[in-house]
Amino acid sequence: MKLYLKTSQTMKMAITLLLALFVGADAFAQGSYKIKGLVTDYESGEPVIGATVGLKGERATLFTDVNGEFIISCPNTEATVEIRSVGYEPVFADISSTKLNVIRMRQSADVLNEVVVVGYGTTTRKDLTGSVAKVDVEDMQKAPVSNFEEALAGRVAGVVSSSSDGQPGSDLNIVIRGNNSVTQSNTPLYVVDGFPLETSVGNVLNPEEIESMEILKDASATAIYGARGANGVILITTKKGKIGRPVVSYNLYMGVQHAIKQQEMLDPYEFVRYQLDVNPSLYTSMYLGNEKTLDDYRNVKGINWQDEVLRNAFVMNHNLSVRGGTENTRYSISGSVVHQDGVITNSGFRKYQGRLNLEQNLHRKVKVGLNLNYTYTKKFGTIAAEQNTSPTASIMYSMWGYRPVGTLWQDDLMDELYDDTLDPTRDYRINPIMAVKNEHNPMHTNTFIANAFVQWKILDNLVLRISGGYNRIDQRREIFNNSSSRLGNPRTNEKVNGSITNWDRSNFLNENTLTYDFKLKNGHKLKVLAGFTLQDNRYFSDGFTSINVPNEELGIAGLDEGTVTKAPVSRTSNSLMSFLARADYNYKSRYMLTVSYRADGSSKFPKENRWASFPSAALAWGFAQENFLKNVTWLTQGKLRLGAGTTGNNRVTDYASLTSLVISPTSGYSVSNSPLKGVVPASLGNSNLKWETTVQYNIGLDLGFLNDRIQFTADWYYKRTKDLLLNATLAPSMGFLSAYKNVGSVSNTGIELTLNTLNIQTHNFSWESNFNIAFNRNKVISLNEDEPSLATRVTWGNFNNAYPYIAIPGQPIAMFYGYLFDGIYQYSDFNKVGDSYVLKPGIPNNGNDRANIQPGDIRYRDINGDGNVDSYDLTVIGNPNPKFTGGFTNNFRYRDFDLSVFLQFSYGGQIMNANRIEFEGGDPTARTSLNMFASVKDRWTPEHPSNTLFRVGGQGPTAYSDRTVEDGSYLRLKTITLGYTLPASITKRAGISSLRFYASAQNLLTWTKYSGLDPEVSTYNTALTPSFDWSPYPRSKTMTLGLDITF
Repeated sequence: MKLYLKTSQTMKMAITLLLALFVGADAFAQGSYKIKGLVTDYESGEPVIGATVGLKGERATLFTDVNGEFIISCPNTEATVEIRSVGYEPVFADISSTKLNVIRMRQSADVLNEVVVVGYGTTTRKDLTGSVAKVDVEDMQKAPVSNFEEALAGRVAGVVSSSSDGQPGSDLNIVIRGNNSVTQSNTPLYVVDGFPLETSVGNVLNPEEIESMEILKDASATAIYGARGANGVILITTKKGKIGRPVVSYNLYMGVQHAIKQQEMLDPYEFVRYQLDVNPSLYTSMYLGNEKTLDDYRNVKGINWQDEVLRNAFVMNHNLSVRGGTENTRYSISGSVVHQDGVITNSGFRKYQGRLNLEQNLHRKVKVGLNLNYTYTKKFGTIAAEQNTSPTASIMYSMWGYRPVGTLWQDDLMDELYDDTLDPTRDYRINPIMAVKNEHNPMHTNTFIANAFVQWKILDNLVLRISGGYNRIDQRREIFNNSSSRLGNPRTNEKVNGSITNWDRSNFLNENTLTYDFKLKNGHKLKVLAGFTLQDNRYFSDGFTSINVPNEELGIAGLDEGTVTKAPVSRTSNSLMSFLARADYNYKSRYMLTVSYRADGSSKFPKENRWASFPSAALAWGFAQENFLKNVTWLTQGKLRLGAGTTGNNRVTDYASLTSLVISPTSGYSVSNSPLKGVVPASLGNSNLKWETTVQYNIGLDLGFLNDRIQFTADWYYKRTKDLLLNATLAPSMGFLSAYKNVGSVSNTGIELTLNTLNIQTHNFSWESNFNIAFNRNKVISLNEDEPSLATRVTWGNFNNAYPYIAIPGQPIAMFYGYLFDGIYQYSDFNKVGDSYVLKPGIPNNGNDRANIQPGDIRYRDINGDGNVDSYDLTVIGNPNPKFTGGFTNNFRYRDFDLSVFLQFSYGGQIMNANRIEFEGGDPTARTSLNMFASVKDRWTPEHPSNTLFRVGGQGPTAYSDRTVEDGSYLRLKTITLGYTLPASITKRAGISSLRFYASAQNLLTWTKYSGLDPEVSTYNTALTPSFDWSPYPRSKTMTLGLDITF
């Protein structure tokens, strides 16, 4: 959302396009003199097609034809005409009826000469050689979100921005052109105003403060960042002061959020019926009796715990800024406040942020600058997807699974902490509304970013820039589980308990660059950059955990009175030194060459492998500038790009190459019958550890048609990552479970397509569109010492010994792994012997003993045909990687109204819906009084022999299958905004420069076949475990009203 109405230069130049559709031919009848004109490009002399032409001070009445010519009727033999065209500066020309009037138009800097930020510098759009995507920040800011990463989703081809669930204040996972690393981070490098950061900045920056954003995708663009550029680079430039009077801008929006969807559960009748199927002897006495029958429950209104726990949540955002400056001093001061309540009661997010930017010309050749940003955030409430010792400790488990109706002796469930029917030793469910109200686990984060620079123009074409920066992140997480909480009630072993954990991260950076811009003759240009950087990172953490706290009234302040069980302390550091160079050659924007080189030295690796080199090269041919295309007037831009380069990754722990020893309180020796603590090895080092490197190739095509009314970009890429920094599994004889190794390789191949169009442009109406789509194919080439596969488990419940994911050479990094669901055993599969059913010969078992299998049990496919379903029948059962992703934006403007509609889509990716395993009766541990999803109504019974869902107790062995792997494709109405700007004639009377009111909605509609809460889910997200859905925080839809005002 903008603080004032921003009208682009392109919009200003084309504001009267196609107005003749509304004016009609009547305009020609008003004059008696016809004047001819020819409109051409100032530099090329080519005709400008479709330019609007009108008499000065009047509406445009016609367009130039395919030859750039026009004939206009005038009341006199001489007149002044106004000519406008997309991509050109407007022209006011005096014309006469006595000749053919040739009018030359200069191209606007907003198109071919649009400034694009690249690593350690800037260039123009037409001179780009690498794959660099410029984000439409204006569109992105229309989304009512406090984290710009959320608004980024679907807006740039090849950039996937997703959140694990709907938890307020959570960082998003951004992946550019697929996952490179298997066990290490795949997040991109952020560079904010030239300051590189390897941590997410989505909750640190104010989206309203972003002036521009570029995403560097291929190696020729990212290699200048060396070790940190393998996963792509996001360059962010924040707003700065401009010459002129102080401009005060204020933006406010407020609204409401509520959960996109609720899970349909069994109603009281179906719940009691299910319980009677589970254990009739136990549950008959609980629910039936005193003349109460099963049918009576049809008329009982049960408790919908989702209605009790979830709420309509308030959201509010304030932004205030003051900007201005003189010839020598420019300033920008801003602040923002975010208040977001979560849709789960007693959860939410708060943010307070302030920023100061100053730039001062000390001399005509010396400029200095200072940029300060401080952000405080507080994230609090239930973390729905956190890992617990039991699946029953999850809040979503309680919310879904708590019974909707009381027993004959415990009718009031709302005011009772416990369900008397539960076994407290293995079921941690408590009243879900009381559980969320008693959560205390805030995460406090203080982030301070400071950077300064001095720039000295030694010569007219030689510039030295020295910059330094400091970044500090202080975090504190408090947890206090009182006697009415999920994890601290009297039935837990630790009783009232809590913990405090502190994390401190600091980053120091110094960068020094020297740029020389050679002024050559005959259209030749050469720019050379050289630099040297130093970076130091430090990390410190401490904290303690206390149990059996005697005085819970003191809350977190009473933890010292309990029993302290652990108090870990950790301190690590790492450093990076780099040398870099780049040369850009350009001949009339026709032939362009970029060559870069960077050498990085990281303290994370042994001395022998500390340094690595990362070269790159890119070549571009602006073929639209060639003479043989001179007569192709409809082709405005045409450029072919070729690039190749190497980038690196050093994202392992600071001392991964060293073996670590610890003094463990649980391991030691006995001396004279007295226990003594001993030193034990904790992790195995690797003295041969070295850089993970990615080699990438890119071919790109940029086209512009009809004065850039249509712009098209296509990129093909192939990148291969080798010497993977893999946390590899070791042989049991080693005494360690895993260690870092350089083993294996992964490749990504893809195509990215982007289309921008200006569909209609008239005096009163405009319509422009953006469409992008990306296809990426990820493949494992090799693994640890030629291992045939790498299986990965997810710790969430009673399936911890099963492996739902597998990586196989020749396949994507992560594939779902398990049994193939083969329906339900029917009576026809058995021989009846007396009152028993015996599985027929030739009918395979399901992993359980044949004698224990009964009609209605789940059935799995016997792949090898040996009659036994076992580990030899495990296979790939699904693919979580989408076939393509993208977005479609349409912006409309009619007079003073504006409408923006943004659709996001993902097709082909599958999801492991583990919630269905638990809440469709799949847990091997029978849970007393556990409610189920409404789909359980379709379970197998003798009267209803279903072939889709097994009978009660017929879930078979503890295993994953494709029965719960679902299609995660979706089309989402991500953002829609409708605004109205008051006419300037009204606002100027009140001393207001601009005033706009708007309504906006986020996640308004989602079209999907996925049965879970939301298809954008990955609660245990890593490269090896994507798209796993267990106990997610519900995603919300947001509806807001707001205003932008500028003085």
